[in-house]
Amino acid sequence: MWKELLDNTEAVLFDLDGTVVDSMWIWKDIDIEYFKKCGIDLPPAYQKEIEGLSFYETAVYTHDNYIPWVSVETLMDDWNEMAFEYYANTVKTKDYVREFLEYLRSREFKIGIVTSNSRILCHTTLKNNGLLGYFDCIITGETEGAGKPFPDVYINCARGLGVSCDKCLVFEDLVNGIIAGNRAGMTTVAIYDEYSKYQWDEKCSIADYNIMSYKEIADEVSCP
Repeated sequence: MWKELLDNTEAVLFDLDGTVVDSMWIWKDIDIEYFKKCGIDLPPAYQKEIEGLSFYETAVYTHDNYIPWVSVETLMDDWNEMAFEYYANTVKTKDYVREFLEYLRSREFKIGIVTSNSRILCHTTLKNNGLLGYFDCIITGETEGAGKPFPDVYINCARGLGVSCDKCLVFEDLVNGIIAGNRAGMTTVAIYDEYSKYQWDEKCSIADYNIMSYKEIADEVSCP
């Protein structure tokens, strides 16, 4: 199945956190610590509320709804500083993603990253894991504009790669990311991540395909 699907694909686009790297767990720890520093408990629904929002949108939402005495710019700076050590040294890739990227590169697919995270954290973890050179276009989330589930970020990545949306294959670990890919007219693949396991049935119902691990693809296409 994967060989046939890739035969009709020109570009493969990936979310970052929970899709290329195993990092979603970091953010709950950071959120708890940051809210505590600001003198309030982390709201139980907070992480659900910000799911899919860009880095910038999350800062605006947090400022407007919970911590109005901290500016949007300061929020983003603080989060980058708190997360940097994790992304520089601790965060590792998902199993078999490196082999899959090597396969795609060897066959001259265009490859992109579309993340809600900040550019510095995205580039830092990709560089630390030796993956930065695989990507032809990286769209990040610290600028103003509609994030996921709106399709704009995926459409912009396809445009940056010079590929039509219907020739793009998207890998995502969250519902809002899959919705964004679907709305962009791309073929979507849900990948399992322990952090969002509660969403698995919903993700499988809205994505075109689903995998528990990149090993499923690697085994079929004989990735190196």
